[in-house]
Amino acid sequence: MHFGWMNPHFTPYRDGTFGPLSPHIHRYLDEIREQGFASLSRYEQVHVLAMFGCWLERKGHCVGAINEAVIIDFQNHHLKSGYGSNAGAATLRRLLVMLRKIGVIMAAEEAHASPSEQLAKAYNRYLLEKRNLSCHSVASLLRFVLRFLSEKFNGRQPDLSAINACDVTEFVRRHARRHGPHNARDLVKAMRSFLRYLYSEGLVEADLSLAVPKVARWSFSTLPKHLAAAQVRQVLLACDRSTPLGRRNYAILLLLARLGLRAGEVMGLNLEDIDWDNARITVRGKGGRWSQLPLPADTARALASHLRHGRPHCACRRVFLRDRAPIGGFQNSTSISKIVQCALKNAGVESVRKGAHLLRHSLATEMLRKGASLEEIGELLRHRSPDTTAIYAKVDIGSLRELALAWPGGAR
Repeated sequence: MHFGWMNPHFTPYRDGTFGPLSPHIHRYLDEIREQGFASLSRYEQVHVLAMFGCWLERKGHCVGAINEAVIIDFQNHHLKSGYGSNAGAATLRRLLVMLRKIGVIMAAEEAHASPSEQLAKAYNRYLLEKRNLSCHSVASLLRFVLRFLSEKFNGRQPDLSAINACDVTEFVRRHARRHGPHNARDLVKAMRSFLRYLYSEGLVEADLSLAVPKVARWSFSTLPKHLAAAQVRQVLLACDRSTPLGRRNYAILLLLARLGLRAGEVMGLNLEDIDWDNARITVRGKGGRWSQLPLPADTARALASHLRHGRPHCACRRVFLRDRAPIGGFQNSTSISKIVQCALKNAGVESVRKGAHLLRHSLATEMLRKGASLEEIGELLRHRSPDTTAIYAKVDIGSLRELALAWPGGAR
């Protein structure tokens, strides 16, 4: 049986059915087709837009009147259940983004945001434009800042002059105990950064970042978690490279295991970052620093296989794309860590740590075992400080044993 809507150029409604949306439906269809949505999904999205277009016409709304409030009004009355309810919210958000991108409707007004959100947005711009932080790093800082503003002002207009040292220390103490060492450190970093921003911009008279208490975190209290070389090989061999998804994941795992890239660095790779002629790859690391690294032969082959036989056709320049629509680059580095978790599970390899950093630690540990110096390891991993690399000295048990003092009485 043949269904007309399986035709990629088929629109299941006459243009007039979409009311004021009619001039923009084909543009929307082109975009979701390019983003890799399946025919069934496209059909359901068009059904939602037809309902929305008819509703706009009945209400007497033109396209220029569409905003978040109008969409919520429509959803509350027409998309609670029934066909299209699952795709409805995402479809309308996607439509709103497209209409704003092509200039049909105005960008979202900041006036709709609460006073605390407006302050957070200004801080967000400062971090991106003046501090050159990545979007992932900014999001990590903002979540603590928004929580602090919410607790302090409870939606009211922020009176920054009312913030005092006790507010800061109590907030950190209250929330630090709810998090592990890593998140507690991020909390302290976020508060110091935000309070320095307020002081540097002249929004407060005193630099309250000095009031942020320290969170105990001993740099050398634990050993870096790692896999043995045989376990790394086991993880790589378990990848199913017969599928496009398997070829993508295999290339990602090799970049982590051979070059020790961070998850965010893998996520941010663009097609132009690979220099095939000179077998080198350009990596954007922490703080916006760029580094060029040699590209091992097996990693280059895996990347070429992924790009030729696995990567979907997409306008996005990222090397690695999501396997589900909308097709595009990964939204956050957690996706890379989840690939490592799945690979460990498929290979039957047990590990306390399961994120992308596990392979980075494993590479450093194996290099040390083969005689590489800490300076060489730090250079490959692009550590800014030698102290960061020094933690790997603890896994060299043989060398440490030679330095250990004899136990009184001759016992060993």
